Amino acid sequence: MARIVARIVVHPPRRTTIRATAKHEPQSEPQSENFMNLESQIQRANLAARKLAMLSAEEKNKALKRISELVLAERDLILAENAKDMEEGEKNNLGSKLDRLLLTEDRLRGISDDTLNVASLPDSVGQVIDETERPNGLKISRVRVPIGVIGIIYEARPNVTVDAAVLCLKSGNAVILKGGSDAINSNRILAKLIRQALEETGLDPEAVQFIDSTDRETTVELLKTKEGIDCIIPRGGKGLIDFVKETSSIPVIETGASVVHVYVDKAVDIQKAVDITVNAKTRRVSICNTLDVLLVHKDIASEFLPQLADALTKRAEEEGQELVEIHADEQIQNLLNPYSLILNAADKDFDTEFLDYKMSIKTVGSLDEALDHIAEHSLKHSESIVTEDKEAAEKFLKSVDAACVYHNASTQFSDGAQFGLGAEIGISTQKLHVRGPFALEGLTTFKWVIRGDGQVRD
Repeated sequence: MARIVARIVVHPPRRTTIRATAKHEPQSEPQSENFMNLESQIQRANLAARKLAMLSAEEKNKALKRISELVLAERDLILAENAKDMEEGEKNNLGSKLDRLLLTEDRLRGISDDTLNVASLPDSVGQVIDETERPNGLKISRVRVPIGVIGIIYEARPNVTVDAAVLCLKSGNAVILKGGSDAINSNRILAKLIRQALEETGLDPEAVQFIDSTDRETTVELLKTKEGIDCIIPRGGKGLIDFVKETSSIPVIETGASVVHVYVDKAVDIQKAVDITVNAKTRRVSICNTLDVLLVHKDIASEFLPQLADALTKRAEEEGQELVEIHADEQIQNLLNPYSLILNAADKDFDTEFLDYKMSIKTVGSLDEALDHIAEHSLKHSESIVTEDKEAAEKFLKSVDAACVYHNASTQFSDGAQFGLGAEIGISTQKLHVRGPFALEGLTTFKWVIRGDGQVRD
């Protein structure tokens, strides 16, 4: 509960009049058309948020189910728009980032299923967190309520358009979506279908606002808005997150950026360690929970690393994937031979979120050395230890300061759906007011509700 309180303290007060600061400060130039459109969108979102807060779970779920249906019914249209983005992405040499941009029939089915999962979850809004009766007869309770209006700024991940809208709607929040230019066509059609679903089910379509612009100026104007948006959530790489933190006048929930470690301890099941490492690195390389830095205890390196090299080579051949490029020192390179794609490690490689078929490997002399390395280089996202030593595992789980810590499991599980949340709005790497994958509950705050019978204070 304390974490929720901290987030509330930093919320700017809500007012009836919605305006952006730039409107009331001296200006040397006229306002842009984009700014005027944005101000109007914020106003409409606030009016819609007041209606959303009053809806029943049944009303919201009906809209979510219609969104799920439309994602499948209009899949040809969605895939056609996504193909335009993919073509541009290839021209712009997006490389491995194209995987995040790509939509397929299977991925659309996954989006549709995740939407239905969210609809099936209990509604957080209106839940009584706790209640008490004071000696004077006042009945005091804390009740979960929507945050209000949430701005989401994200990169080339069109699935976020649906995930964010669905989770915000279910938690009673209006949402303003600002996607990256790489996915503009995909995001535009998905936002249109979501608004269509709301209108068809009797909800206010203005609860979902899509900023149909690719210029950076509009993003800055959104972040500089003083009133009318309760929080901003960036989803993307470290560059985007740092930009949002440095620019925003609105409270920010940080998500996404990571340098993910797996530590293979000396007391290890070799095959288990190989399987976990290969999965953590290669299942999907373009997502934030993918392995970046592998730490290996020196006592097990000569046995483990050759088997890992064989497994990575086999995986690439069988799945038609790229071979993972390994950055390591000469000693590790000798152990990996004849692995065909090895580079000398530079210091920066241990602070890099690769989002690609690349990883760094380092040997350590002890668990404590691994913990020190993680403490120095981690961005507090997801970290894993592979060991059969329960005492070492518990020390790792208690010591490592990260949103998600694992024992004998792949970091690829850092995902809202995998954690039973239906979907996720993001993975928060901060400590207030949410941490790790967060969804419905993380998109709510609370209010104190006090019921009396004429009490007055002396």
